[in-house]
Amino acid sequence: MSQKVALVTGGTGGLGTSICRSLADSGFRVVAGYNSGGNHDKAKAWQEEQRQAGYDILVSYGDVTNAESCAACVKAVEEMTGGTVDVLINNAGITRDGQFKKMSWEQWDEVMSANLDSMFHMTRTVINSMIDKGWGRVINISSVNAQKGQFGQCNYSAAKAGIHGFTKALAQEVARKGVTVNTVSPGYIKTPMVAKISEEIQAQICSTIPVGRFGTPEEIGRICNFLAEEGSSYITGADMSINGGLHMH
Repeated sequence: MSQKVALVTGGTGGLGTSICRSLADSGFRVVAGYNSGGNHDKAKAWQEEQRQAGYDILVSYGDVTNAESCAACVKAVEEMTGGTVDVLINNAGITRDGQFKKMSWEQWDEVMSANLDSMFHMTRTVINSMIDKGWGRVINISSVNAQKGQFGQCNYSAAKAGIHGFTKALAQEVARKGVTVNTVSPGYIKTPMVAKISEEIQAQICSTIPVGRFGTPEEIGRICNFLAEEGSSYITGADMSINGGLHMH
């Protein structure tokens, strides 16, 4: 049996790195999709860091807000791996926070494009090959703030909530084709970006989380890996909350 191919958008970021490593540990041929503002050298440096850590992960450039760029990204993946994408992790996303009364159209549109339109661009590019093979996994990274809302994040909360609507609808369309579609909704995860927040603010945030700590990127990687496994074929249209009890529903 040929090695299954997994593509992780935003794969060189904090969460993306752990997702890539977890899938690689399980035997997938992993490709990290990246944009990085077109900084290809940064992506190559990341790839070398992974190699030094024992992970042979490929990289493929793609702007998830642009359909043609997404198609080119997937084509490059197919050329590098000699196969089509079996597992797609839609992880890329951005924030442009601000109170709604002051929010600009650009803040709204950029977040919708990067977080929600990207679902269409990337998934549309790989879904037919998954259907043809009779096997596939689409895993969409949402957020606890899609479930509960968040002050100053009307754009982000709306986009991330839209991701799960997308998940539930597509899951029904492809369920009999051997393809599962699920959402993962992380809470506060200690990525390098979060680690830069002052200790005082981190402590305030942790006080609101029942388990009393931030999640780790590795915990997100493990849940993505679980959903990608052969044995998870009966899970589809689900939203997997991983937030330390911050929001229970």
